[in-house]
Amino acid sequence: MSTAIVVDSVAALRAQVREWRRAGLRVAMVPTMGALHDGHISLVRMALASAERCVVSIFVNPAQSAPTEDLDKYPRQLARDLDRLAEAGAHLAFT
Repeated sequence: MSTAIVVDSVAALRAQVREWRRAGLRVAMVPTMGALHDGHISLVRMALASAERCVVSIFVNPAQSAPTEDLDKYPRQLARDLDRLAEAGAHLAFT
């Protein structure tokens, strides 16, 4: 099990993806809001079946919440999510 690269900027994400593409590798992306479960891991495995590299985004988007929803209560468990991604074989986590 190897640890996924973790980046938190669009520039770093683009640089890594550019490097992989220059090497002729296909890159798949799985967008998530974190709190990863077996369904997310299944998507990672499907991505890995169709591409040599898998990027997973973990982003809780405030624009997706209604004003009456408590966005602060959405589960955030980044360390656990990164462990699950490493176990699944994801190559990069974009946080």
